[in-house]
Amino acid sequence: MSTYAIGDIQGCHQSFLNLLTHCGFDPARDRLWLVGDLVNRGPHSLATLRFVKSLGDAAITVLGNHDLYLLMIAEGVEKRRGKDDTLDEILAAPDRDELLAWLRRQPLCHFEDDYCLVHAGLLPQWTAAQARALASEVEEQLQGERYHETLAHMWGSEPAQWSDDLAGWDRMRVIVNAMTRMRFCSPQGAMEFQTKGEVADAPAGYLPWFEVPGRKSAGTVLVTGHWSALGLRVEPNLLALDSGCLWGRHLTAVRLEDRQVFQVDCSPGEARG
Repeated sequence: MSTYAIGDIQGCHQSFLNLLTHCGFDPARDRLWLVGDLVNRGPHSLATLRFVKSLGDAAITVLGNHDLYLLMIAEGVEKRRGKDDTLDEILAAPDRDELLAWLRRQPLCHFEDDYCLVHAGLLPQWTAAQARALASEVEEQLQGERYHETLAHMWGSEPAQWSDDLAGWDRMRVIVNAMTRMRFCSPQGAMEFQTKGEVADAPAGYLPWFEVPGRKSAGTVLVTGHWSALGLRVEPNLLALDSGCLWGRHLTAVRLEDRQVFQVDCSPGEARG
């Protein structure tokens, strides 16, 4: 059995299928770890969502910011942010409700052995085990009867820093933002959400979350996506897998057992112009 961790798909379904063929993935034998952002901006979000759902236990996916955005749009609690959304096909699909209910049941992070799968990252104050426990708080709300209210209070950039004393919607928002939106934070763990460029673009007083000295999750291998400008990074305690397929670059998989890298070019017609 092999486990293939794969970067942000974002509706690039043909690229995803090409990568699985390149890996030799067999759903009867192997597993996929998907870093989230299954949907949006690429042209085949519906096909991607249906396919990942059909894989059942052969695929583990965590929620990314675009996945949560889809859920918020579907519930009418968030306005469309741009003309480049490709969510209408999902929202009009006959199996829309089934797909969205399945998506709501996916975790924010997955912790197994010495690996933690999460879309964006973890705040420096959190161990992977603590992060898994915090994620479960949000997952319980998303999967409960009051999920509409949860989604209505999820978006926003404040508070920007974790405290054990946080409660209610503020507590949930920090957990979600760290795990699905964060790129840069201060050494004290205050998040900055405006900058989306390369590491060299870090604002004064901030650094990439994975470079914070003394980060408590450093003993765990973090498997992440979200940051296409960062590109592929294969380091002892970090597998950053968003290699910019949506932007015409590559879709990447790393086999966890031996860290072999598999890549395919973005398929014709799937890249953003």
